[in-house]
Amino acid sequence: PILSLANAFSADDVRAWYERILKLDERVASARFVVEPKIDGLSVILHYRSGRFVQGATRGDGEQGEDVTANLRTIRSIPLHLAQAPVPDLLAVRGEVVMLRADFEALNHQQRARGEKLFVNPRNAAAGSLRQLDPRITAGRRLTFFAYGLGVAEAPLKLKNQSHVLDYINKNGFRVARERAVVRGAAGLLQYYHQIAGARAALPYDIDGVVYKVDSLAAQQQLGYVSRAPRFAIAHKFPAEEAT
Repeated sequence: PILSLANAFSADDVRAWYERILKLDERVASARFVVEPKIDGLSVILHYRSGRFVQGATRGDGEQGEDVTANLRTIRSIPLHLAQAPVPDLLAVRGEVVMLRADFEALNHQQRARGEKLFVNPRNAAAGSLRQLDPRITAGRRLTFFAYGLGVAEAPLKLKNQSHVLDYINKNGFRVARERAVVRGAAGLLQYYHQIAGARAALPYDIDGVVYKVDSLAAQQQLGYVSRAPRFAIAHKFPAEEAT
């Protein structure tokens, strides 16, 4: 299943989350956290068999999604073959399909020139483009895939940290957020939040917050899950933007 993340809306929420997981695992006090922008796109999961892309689906309800394999094959930032060893027999890569701001503006320029309806925002444009029945329409709209993690892997990858996972993904040809970082403690988390909030308008894609994850995969496993969300990760959301 593709689970949702719990949300934090304030610095106090972040500190409370930090204290909760610290009580569950004292190693959190000296642990590193992987932090990255929360890209506002359409969540998808890609399946690779022996390094070959075979199927991709939307997140759906977290257990069953919509098969959009043919359309995903048209996205240039999704590699059709994995070359970086090790390559498991089955590997699931998770990420977001987005339309970069520049590509969104170009699409709406075309729509305006044709006298057709304009898209409201890049996320809606990306979702509509990915769900087209004709892959040629999807191919004509510039979509980008950013990976943020792995799902099932039918062979041990021997990766110890989430930061290593992102490096492995990147070496296999996937785009990952360049603004990702590794920090320590609640103070480091909040400092990153303010740093990204200040750079938000200059990013090439829309974001609606930042994501914090315990870096150690062993610690992630120890902390486990609650309800339909992991304990070891949280999304720190930005205040909602308003526009006319």
